[in-house]
Amino acid sequence: MKSLAAEQSSDAALGVLSHFRVQFYDCLYTRADALFELTDAVLCSDGPVTSLVELTLTAEHRRGHGAMYDAVNHGWLEPRRLRRLLAFTPLPRAADGRIVLAVDVSNWLRPDAPTSPELLFCHV
Repeated sequence: MKSLAAEQSSDAALGVLSHFRVQFYDCLYTRADALFELTDAVLCSDGPVTSLVELTLTAEHRRGHGAMYDAVNHGWLEPRRLRRLLAFTPLPRAADGRIVLAVDVSNWLRPDAPTSPELLFCHV
């Protein structure tokens, strides 16, 4: 059973996400619905996205290939409005107030890349 504080925290986080999605949609102008579905498909796809066409196969993208290409070629968003939205969206925080960030640290083999032996990986 969830505690009341955990339930309120979950509701608050859902409210922030819902507000962000509405405001993000408002940043989209031309081909807004198709761009929004394409964004959802990117965020909800399993693993890395290797091609745009594979995004049309996800459940979140309900349109066909043509709509995806039309959105990419002719869609438009307001960059200043999106920048402002990202800047004013509150950062997720843990119960003790620390900022919570998610980072993909999967390895990408590059044998020819220069290395820095003085750098360390630290998981907190």
